[in-house]
Amino acid sequence: MAAHHTKDKGDLGTAKAHADLVGRGFMVLFPATEHAEFDLVAYRDGTFHRIQVKYRSARHGTVSVRFRSVWADRHGTHTKPSDKAEVDVVCVYCPETDECYYLRPTDHREAVTLRVTPSRNGQARGVRYASGFRTFPAPPG
Repeated sequence: MAAHHTKDKGDLGTAKAHADLVGRGFMVLFPATEHAEFDLVAYRDGTFHRIQVKYRSARHGTVSVRFRSVWADRHGTHTKPSDKAEVDVVCVYCPETDECYYLRPTDHREAVTLRVTPSRNGQARGVRYASGFRTFPAPPG
């Protein structure tokens, strides 16, 4: 059976997120279905966090994350906005940096771009550096 390249990337991203979260002191739980909006649940200090994992390669020094689902079937390619109420944290795994970046989807609109290398023109204003998203976000409130 041939490997499904996109599925392999997703599996690697989830494995990297799992290892990173365990290293941060979380217990990691996996849902018994592939149809949940989240890929895993991190538990620590009496709090559960629903986490969606995204594998994103860096392009031109940035990692772009869109809050949507894309799938294809015999009727074509479909896109659906993510239900941000169903996910507490998005973990973005970038293979070029071999790092996981954590963000709350409710803090952003339809997408967010994280810079993993300095821009060529030195622009810093309005830039979201990926290194600032290495810590796990505290629960809102």
